[in-house]
Amino acid sequence: MTTASRFGWAALAIVAGLVAGILWVGGWAADLGKAQTWMRQARPGRLSAGHAFLEQNCAACHTAVKGPEAGKCIACHADNPSLLQRQPTAFHATITSCAECHPEHQGVEQRPTKMDHQALAKIGLRQIRQAARAEPDDETYERLIAWINHHQATNELPQGHQHVSALEAVLNCETCHGSKDPHYRFFGRDCAECHVTTSWSIADFRHPSPSSTDCSQCHQAPPSHYMGHFHMVSARVAGQEHAQVNQCFLCHQTTSWNDIKGVGFYKHH
Repeated sequence: MTTASRFGWAALAIVAGLVAGILWVGGWAADLGKAQTWMRQARPGRLSAGHAFLEQNCAACHTAVKGPEAGKCIACHADNPSLLQRQPTAFHATITSCAECHPEHQGVEQRPTKMDHQALAKIGLRQIRQAARAEPDDETYERLIAWINHHQATNELPQGHQHVSALEAVLNCETCHGSKDPHYRFFGRDCAECHVTTSWSIADFRHPSPSSTDCSQCHQAPPSHYMGHFHMVSARVAGQEHAQVNQCFLCHQTTSWNDIKGVGFYKHH
């Protein structure tokens, strides 16, 4: 092969390599362009104020085909003492799913928190099912599912839980709400016997007669009433200097704790 021929073949190889490189770069650029176009077109809504800095970084929360993944949420929020050390929110330490109760793309003004007790129950059941796979003799999951399915199929509300669904009734209310029980367990530990999962107030609750003298059956006096403050200030303000701590009816009215008989609304502290 002559020198000219060898030079011609070398030049042709270089040109072919350049063309292939251009085509590869062009294809990569086209794919990138498509990805950027997809991100521009997929606009489910603005993120909340706390996540607004991720507006242009969908991959921070989403995975292709799968969607948002709990692992990505945990990577940012796992080290949160104020969340994990408080009883009402400590369950987040073992939760395996986030999107059910933390919907995003609802707008800047909306907090990405929407408590859904049914979703929480479903997550808990999934965890029980996974644990049952390691313990073949554990029938907890099967019993719970059978109980729930029975009540759902018959539209029968659980006994003693006339205000919540069968799915919500399997939750242990005290696990999260025990530290906020204003009844001091006078009414037991099953909050769902009286309360609903959407509000603490009870629509059909009727307070006993204002003339009742059995207030202490349900109400416990605050710590200040067991100190000198009660006789030195509270009882004197109410004009009941000889009142005992358990005689709530002598000073208080059923409209509000700080609605004092003969005085009106009074701020003690």
